[in-house]
Amino acid sequence: MPANKLPDYEDSLAPYACRSSQSRGRQYAEEESGTRNIFQRDRDRIIHSTAFRRLEYKTQVFVNHEGDHYRTRLTHSIEVAQIARSICRTMHLHEDLAEGVALAHDLGHTPFGHSGQDALDEVMKPFGGFEHNRQSLRVVEALEKRYAAFPGLNLSYEMREGIVKHTSPHDLPKNADLAMYNLSEQATLEAQLGNLADEIAYNNHDVDDGFRAGILSLAGLSEVPLFAMHFEAVKAALGDIEERMLVLETVRRMINFMVVDAVEETTLRIRQNSIRSLDDVRACNTPLVAFSRPVRHMNAELKRYLLKHMYQHYRVARMAAKATRVVQELFSAYHANPAMLPPGPAERLAAVEGEVKQARVIADYIAGMTDRYALEEYSRLFDIHAST
Repeated sequence: MPANKLPDYEDSLAPYACRSSQSRGRQYAEEESGTRNIFQRDRDRIIHSTAFRRLEYKTQVFVNHEGDHYRTRLTHSIEVAQIARSICRTMHLHEDLAEGVALAHDLGHTPFGHSGQDALDEVMKPFGGFEHNRQSLRVVEALEKRYAAFPGLNLSYEMREGIVKHTSPHDLPKNADLAMYNLSEQATLEAQLGNLADEIAYNNHDVDDGFRAGILSLAGLSEVPLFAMHFEAVKAALGDIEERMLVLETVRRMINFMVVDAVEETTLRIRQNSIRSLDDVRACNTPLVAFSRPVRHMNAELKRYLLKHMYQHYRVARMAAKATRVVQELFSAYHANPAMLPPGPAERLAAVEGEVKQARVIADYIAGMTDRYALEEYSRLFDIHAST
């Protein structure tokens, strides 16, 4: 059955937006809702999923127990969704699709952030590797168990495509299992916006979290042109206020600046490429959602600064090394002795044949762990005094 659409909303969208009536549908046929379009329903399924709830206790930069006020994968995903919706509303694109892609983009992320992902990828290299975008797709297509009629969440093609193409096509593995998503074809503008909103969110909230942690300083950040420009504007407008408020006001202005630039540059590219339909978006030989050249340079400088002064800071590096050890030793223990797995994953492992598929079951189990569950499991396995 074709997707239901809400005329009072979708009829006002730009001609190149993705409407629910244009959806390529679900993997398993369903009768669609009379009150929600297909992308609204997708978004709601994502929010109600177990994997989404687990993001509350998964690392963004700082591990969960390091503080209550740092971003987690959950709060990060919500911030990405808010930015994506704001841009879509301004540009008359489909807010529900963009929001769903944003909320789902990290569903497959491991505990302990990128350190956990890199660690799991390393031990999984003999078995096909591990990449969190593909794992997010695996979560929504197979691992979530919420419906009797089908595995996964049975999301629309466009929502799943947005997860697969969360990074640019040249960064994606050309695996046969992704062929149905036509990796040479551009994703919808809404999915492309999810990519850019992710970058806007994490660069800016990492500045906030890094300052809160005492790792970044105003003196150092003032050397970064993107920060310095807005920092000086804040001081001129608000005068002598506390440092914490100076940073918050500066970050707020940075986000707005990047959002406005993205809208202007994307609008320009749509016009320059004569984009008049969703088919035109898909056929375009380059992504349409982007920053202008000057802002791309400023954003790159900010990322280089964060890499050197925050992500490589000794406190972050120490925790990353601990996280790597936890993930790799958990995998090694389960792989060497599957009898150590608890009942759920043990049953799933027993149901598949071959070392590659069994290793993937173990990776699924570890990737689904929260930071605190992984630490507790590590203690149960390796601390002789811990309860099993």
